[in-house]
Amino acid sequence: MKVLITGAAGNLGSRLARRLVGDVDGLRLMVHRSPLPKDLALAASVEIVQADLGLPETLPAALANVDSVVHFAGVLFRPRPERFLPETNTRWFSNLVEAALRADVGRVVLVSFPHVEGPTTPQQPATGRLDREPISMHARTRLEEERLLFARTEGTTTTPVVVRSATVYGRGILMVEAARRLARWHLLGVWRDPTVYHLIQTEDFLDAAAAAAIKPGVHGIYHLGDERPVTIQEFLDEATAVWGLSRPWRMPWWTIRSAAIACELFATAFGTSAPLTRDFVRLGRVDHWGDTRRMRAELLPILRYPTLQQGKETLR
Repeated sequence: MKVLITGAAGNLGSRLARRLVGDVDGLRLMVHRSPLPKDLALAASVEIVQADLGLPETLPAALANVDSVVHFAGVLFRPRPERFLPETNTRWFSNLVEAALRADVGRVVLVSFPHVEGPTTPQQPATGRLDREPISMHARTRLEEERLLFARTEGTTTTPVVVRSATVYGRGILMVEAARRLARWHLLGVWRDPTVYHLIQTEDFLDAAAAAAIKPGVHGIYHLGDERPVTIQEFLDEATAVWGLSRPWRMPWWTIRSAAIACELFATAFGTSAPLTRDFVRLGRVDHWGDTRRMRAELLPILRYPTLQQGKETLR
């Protein structure tokens, strides 16, 4: 089997690439502007391909003779995501799917998240519905990608797979490391009202994503996550305790929203990245929990870290 990973230089894309090295006959890593980590660039079984999802003419060479595609590529940490996500999420993914169909790729795996179904809970979990209307632009455009994947592949030889991942945690994950830096500066804060989060530790996410890419018989929507719900407040309290830092401030909602507005205005004025945006905050305040029964039955029967209590030391 030959697997192509888009966004292979990114935070999760590069980790999945390392997980798949040696497990597949060929691993093709698509890069655009960011270079691959050196260990991946030098790996003997890795083929590097330069392509731009915004330019469809660059995609046929990347997809030639590929059995499975795992899609991570996108744009993060830019102000005013409502202006660019319809392009960088929906249109870019449309270009990828069309190129995959022309190349007769056997499977396209889209990495998504349960927020696309709006607020969900352990009592009423996300179940694979495509008819919801989420409130954040990140979730709306990702849901459009899911719908597009199933619509375009219907009646073709290409199998659609969506892995809706819970919030990934572990050392080196971008949002976790951002929280660690803010905590060191005594600037880490969180809203007061509890928000239910579904988590998955990095290694469990990678094992499940690898199975989605290469295991026979995989198809449809899978929710990836561990076994015990927590709130974002509980998670950040546990994380700061592991780091030996002060627990996050409990702040009024308007304070955090104001900080997001200020971050976006600064990034717009000075051309910098925006790690905090109003849309990220809207996304983060959504309770989310996915029904993981298909994951446990078909992708990953046993988790290494079934709960945060068992996995929190991996944050160290």
